[in-house]
Amino acid sequence: MTIGAVYCELLIYDAQSLKDKRSVLKSLITRIKQRFNVSVAEIGHQNVWQRSEIAVVTVSANKNVAEQEIDRVLSFIDRMTELERTVTNYEWL
Repeated sequence: MTIGAVYCELLIYDAQSLKDKRSVLKSLITRIKQRFNVSVAEIGHQNVWQRSEIAVVTVSANKNVAEQEIDRVLSFIDRMTELERTVTNYEWL
């Protein structure tokens, strides 16, 4: 069994308030949960209106499958025009 986790810092350019940030993040998190077999949550920078940190975690019997799923999620995040993914750290357990 392999547990794959990725931690991503995000820049949200158009956010002018925490409400704007929460709107973008809620949409992102909901869409990721609906499309992919992963868990996702905001884990950092909750009180900063143009930055966020999220964690994406998946569990699989095979590391390659877990890695492919995480890569698909990261590609999905990169296609979003509302935000930019900056620092990304992987962790395998």
